[in-house]
Amino acid sequence: MKRDVFWKVTSSIMAMLLFVSLFTGAKQANAQAPLNIHADGAILVDAETGKILYEKNANSPLGIASMTKMMTEYLLLDAIKQGKVKWNQEYSVSDLVYKISQPRDLSNVPLRKDGKYNVRELYEAMAIYSANGATVALAEIIGGSETNFVKMMNEKAQKLGLKQTKFVNSTGLNNKDYKGEQPEGTDADEENVMSSRDVATLAFHLINEYPDVLKTASTPMKVFREGTDDRIEMKNWNWMLPSLVYGYQGMDGLKTGTTDFAGYCFTGTASRDGKRFITVVQNAVNASGKGDYKSRFDETRKMLDYAFSNTTKEELVPKHYAVKGHKALPVIKGKDDQVKIYTKSAIEMVVENGAKQNYKPVLVLDKSKLNKNGELTAPIKKGEQIGYLTVEPKNGDKISYLTKEGNDKVQVPVVAAHDVEKANWFVLMMRGIGNFFGDVWGGISSTVKGWF
Repeated sequence: MKRDVFWKVTSSIMAMLLFVSLFTGAKQANAQAPLNIHADGAILVDAETGKILYEKNANSPLGIASMTKMMTEYLLLDAIKQGKVKWNQEYSVSDLVYKISQPRDLSNVPLRKDGKYNVRELYEAMAIYSANGATVALAEIIGGSETNFVKMMNEKAQKLGLKQTKFVNSTGLNNKDYKGEQPEGTDADEENVMSSRDVATLAFHLINEYPDVLKTASTPMKVFREGTDDRIEMKNWNWMLPSLVYGYQGMDGLKTGTTDFAGYCFTGTASRDGKRFITVVQNAVNASGKGDYKSRFDETRKMLDYAFSNTTKEELVPKHYAVKGHKALPVIKGKDDQVKIYTKSAIEMVVENGAKQNYKPVLVLDKSKLNKNGELTAPIKKGEQIGYLTVEPKNGDKISYLTKEGNDKVQVPVVAAHDVEKANWFVLMMRGIGNFFGDVWGGISSTVKGWF
């Protein structure tokens, strides 16, 4: 009888452990959205903060093809901002640019050998039509030569923290397409590579620092050299723009790319209901494992549908929020002996539906403003920053962001809610005397109590 009971109890425990392990495994498997993205690399991020919502093999360097041109765009817009290049600046076609711009089996607007073109029309040809000759022309304008421009690209990649990135040309073409005239110091069989995370980080910087890039990237069609014999209709390769074949509501960028080496790639961005997301797919394929133009847009659509349907932008911390237990700090040498503190502004963040309550506020005080007893010293001005407040998941998980800049966007200053003036010498003296006699009286009281 005892043996039967033993085996029944043991069986029940084993069944329970099996159930728990299965449940835990399912929970772990679903910790990230089960999107089943058919691509070698993919990532989905909130475009405002860079918070990563989904990733697949996002840290492996892979081919990027013409998504390379986002770095060329970034460096051009940076040069425009600094006044080093002007939109109406004219360019005379070099021998290399002429050769690169002629093949129509590559994305191109053929440029005349004796032609002159301004920076804006070359930029539009690159951003809308992915024109390779126009891209090399811009590289020469900015860097003096494509060789020097490639050095600038890699230097900027390092500054932006792109750890799995290497540029060998400005266009994203296979180096062999340069017919032996690829940038110096690179081999004919070399290719541009980036990880999905790096591509998303570049896109994050591009659209946040130069948002006007989306006005050009969202242009479905533009005529190059209207009214001339060189007239070409430039149809945008981003077929997810709302008016095109795979139109998606809110889509307004950013860059496609296709080569035999990289496969079908796409960096997309779309905005709806106060939310904007960035997506990247590299070597996207369909369910049968075959790559095509449609597959990169289908896989992008999966991520964007998930993001817009399953997340909300929530105010996690309101403006003038005071942390429980830290609503005021002690002050020395002031007319008041404490000062109230609160957040200068609200914290908003994209979170999964219903997950607002899963985050907690975290207060970080500026230690340089506090003495060893954790006190502030008067005078203190209203609005003076005392520290900052951020949020983190209650379960101890860490939120992953593309950049430190993104992480900083969910940190808000904690400031003094009112002035605390410095007390004058008489008040400080009387307070000191009071404290002295208070300490003396406290000592006498303790001694007397000890007698009894």
